Amino acid sequence: MERVYRAALEKWGVEAQYDQTIEECAELIAALKHLKRDKVDEEQIVSELADVTLMIGQLTWMFGEERVKAAVARKLEKLAGLLDAP
Repeated sequence: MERVYRAALEKWGVEAQYDQTIEECAELIAALKHLKRDKVDEEQIVSELADVTLMIGQLTWMFGEERVKAAVARKLEKLAGLLDAP
């Protein structure tokens, strides 16, 4: 995957990858809204999730996997605390 991430970054640049991530997230948001109204099926959601997952993978690679993992661990700890709260 790193080879593909690097090639995409070299071909389109950082700003374009940020914009692409925003676009993919927006498409997922729209698809989820449409799912609630039975205008799309779960396969469309899966497809949009795949697009977002690829962009998140690229951003994770760009910003540093260890930094992202540490942030996720902090967020999981916070969520666990919220779930344990009365």
